[in-house]
Amino acid sequence: METVVIVIHLMVVLALVLVVLLQRSEGGALGIGGGGGGGFMSSRGTANVLTRVTAILAVCFFVTSLALSLIAKHSDRPSSVLDSVPTTTEQSAPAPTTGEGNGILNQLRQQSDQPSGPQVPAAQ
Repeated sequence: METVVIVIHLMVVLALVLVVLLQRSEGGALGIGGGGGGGFMSSRGTANVLTRVTAILAVCFFVTSLALSLIAKHSDRPSSVLDSVPTTTEQSAPAPTTGEGNGILNQLRQQSDQPSGPQVPAAQ
């Protein structure tokens, strides 16, 4: 359902952009249809048709936008990225250090405490 509404929404958007660019430009900016006479329709007829089509496409744009927002609201996806992150109480506070651990410094200290080289038994 969501994909169908998105496709309709994109078609309405493209048609709306096209119709707006076809309208006569008052300031001479981007209007494609703002050239001199000699068209297949009179300027009044073209303006009325394009204005009505623009209004209809604008209404369709708002309706599809509202439909997409309602579909997104009622979907089964989590509402936030932070909602999907598992929280644990064990990791909330750092563990106190007692000096005995498996860190690299503790391992090096244990190795330095052991005598190096071959051990010779003491003579009796």
